[in-house]
Amino acid sequence: MNLVSCGYLNSTDRMVIARCLGPEQFFLERVVFPFELLSFQCPEESELEIWTHGLGGAELVETIPTRDLLVEEPDSSRTLALEARGNGSFESAA
Repeated sequence: MNLVSCGYLNSTDRMVIARCLGPEQFFLERVVFPFELLSFQCPEESELEIWTHGLGGAELVETIPTRDLLVEEPDSSRTLALEARGNGSFESAA
């Protein structure tokens, strides 16, 4: 199973439940607080469902293909080169 790195930002002011459903019975469920970023790995053909709690119970708010949530992997060769030179800490210049 080939996993990809994804990220979902809860830009609402309400807590939501994120459910990732994928092939080969892949399942991931997490609570995502307001303005929190959820980073996760999942199979390529997965979907992320966003659920919230309404008056009648749980409500499906949105379904997002995970290909729309892909995040770039850091360039590991660049990271290793920085660590080898002792520049592994990323400090902001004040």
